[in-house]
Amino acid sequence: MTKKKLENLVAIVTGSGGGLGAECARVLASHGAKLVVVDINGNAAKSVVAELESAGHEAIAVQTDVSSETDVKAMIEKTEAHFGRIDILHNNAAVLSIEQRQRDRDICNLDMDAWDRAIAVNLRGAVLCSKYAIPVMLKHGKGSVIYATSGLGAQGDLSLTGYACSKAALNMLPKSVAAQYGKSGIRANAVQIGLAPSENAHGSMPSELLDILRDNHLTPELGTPRQIADVVAFLASDESSFVTGTTIVADGGFGSHTPSLVAMREFFAKSGREGM
Repeated sequence: MTKKKLENLVAIVTGSGGGLGAECARVLASHGAKLVVVDINGNAAKSVVAELESAGHEAIAVQTDVSSETDVKAMIEKTEAHFGRIDILHNNAAVLSIEQRQRDRDICNLDMDAWDRAIAVNLRGAVLCSKYAIPVMLKHGKGSVIYATSGLGAQGDLSLTGYACSKAALNMLPKSVAAQYGKSGIRANAVQIGLAPSENAHGSMPSELLDILRDNHLTPELGTPRQIADVVAFLASDESSFVTGTTIVADGGFGSHTPSLVAMREFFAKSGREGM
């Protein structure tokens, strides 16, 4: 039987009690990884672990507030005690609840508590998990650290100031980690994620907004969590052994074109012309 590309490797996925994080955990497990499902919601993490175990995978749940150094240190210690190693760290955890969105606004109307929370979870959390996981990876001379960033970290928008700034920093962090520990076998990369909502998230977004976003993609449809998880699995595996210190963009081409593309396409369609 062919060996799976992540067979017997230990992977931590933060914020994996649901949504995209849970899908990443499922996909990594399907490739043979042993999973540490980390979430601030302990029951949600346990539910994902139960699902993984029912599918024949090995996994543990660890309730963790990634913004807490004490929590993160304990999570890493529990992981090493249980599995003996850490091979993959996917820093997926982020705060983007409805309440957070309503307070993380444009700069003049920004609630500074929302700013602090965005930085604490999205950026500080990734830093803390890296700080404590990498020394365990170094014991075995190899590891892959992955950061979940966003198009909002590269392109300006009307709101989500704190979220955007935290995600922009996550484009820089893998460069630092790769430079500092690359010669010791540690790779670090980010995934710039486009709109790839879970199916239940489609219903919470206005259809008009989804249409606008779909029109600005260069793919027929919006992305899916599985498409993002597949990129994470690639970065976690030896298939990407020569990829480090960079950001892979998985956004259906959303961030690759001029802002006028959609209007230009409509103009050419109406005029019967094919292009400039």
